[in-house]
Amino acid sequence: MGVVVSLDKEREHKPSLEALTFLVADDLKRVNEVILSRMDSPVPLIPQLAGHVVVAGGKRLRPVLTLASAKLCGYEGERHINLAACVEFIHTATLLHDDVVDESDLRRGLASANAVWGNKASVLVGDFLFSRAFQVMVEDGSLKVLDILSTTSAIIAEGEVMQLMTANDTTTSETAYLEVVKGKTAALFAAACHVGAVVAERPSVEEEALETYGLNLGIAFQLIDDVLDFSAKQAELGKAVGDDFREGKITLPVILAFRRGDDDERVFWKRTVEELEQEEGDLEKALELMERHNALSDTVDRARHYGAIARDALGIFADGPEKRALMGLIDFCIERAY
Repeated sequence: MGVVVSLDKEREHKPSLEALTFLVADDLKRVNEVILSRMDSPVPLIPQLAGHVVVAGGKRLRPVLTLASAKLCGYEGERHINLAACVEFIHTATLLHDDVVDESDLRRGLASANAVWGNKASVLVGDFLFSRAFQVMVEDGSLKVLDILSTTSAIIAEGEVMQLMTANDTTTSETAYLEVVKGKTAALFAAACHVGAVVAERPSVEEEALETYGLNLGIAFQLIDDVLDFSAKQAELGKAVGDDFREGKITLPVILAFRRGDDDERVFWKRTVEELEQEEGDLEKALELMERHNALSDTVDRARHYGAIARDALGIFADGPEKRALMGLIDFCIERAY
């Protein structure tokens, strides 16, 4: 089924990551080299399984944020390379664990690690990558960096547990849902940007600005992911349409449709999402209800709101290619809905 969010106007030039990745291309190549070397192990299954996720691709968005933030702050040292790799290790570890929790069979269009090697191996290799991340933090030698990234790792875990607590619960509020998003997704975006300012030894106002940028960018990113779950574009991302719906995940489109619906519609949501009693045609009906109540388009509007906050956070920095590319990233994250 096609995208239910209406396109405001034809976009001749869609935003992309190219400007940002071009600016940090040399550094990103070095980050990838660090990732490959540091995930090596005498236990063959570890690099094999980790490499399935790490080497298989993805946009490397979080390490790119660390590199770009450091560059924005005028940093000319080397520390940001290892720390960007550290951020990617944390992200990859959470992906391995998430796929086990969600019982996912696909990741970036390929069979997920747990589908290939099983849940036990995926969890343990995820633990290995978390441990590698902490080794890199310790080697960096900065207690401030260690504090930021270790605290973020705990926040991510809390976010995942909160998501378990709200799973299949149609009474979940938008406020509670946003707390989950901040924990499981936005916190690492924020930390990735924050670390870039810390290694450059910038004033606290710039640290806070980049942390705010990352946090709000991360919220916008996740909100668009919520919309994409109900979009035919999921096929391009290697995921089936409606995975979240089938698993009974409570995302913002579901929250809005439930709150705005009548009694009969709420009975439908309780049956399909709370009780997971789903029948043929239920996904199509869910999409119809979301369209009726503007749940998807309003979720995109929420993403634009957080994108605007991220944009304003960069206002204190001088204009230049790095700032413009980070601004463009906001547009890219939101325009993925189309």
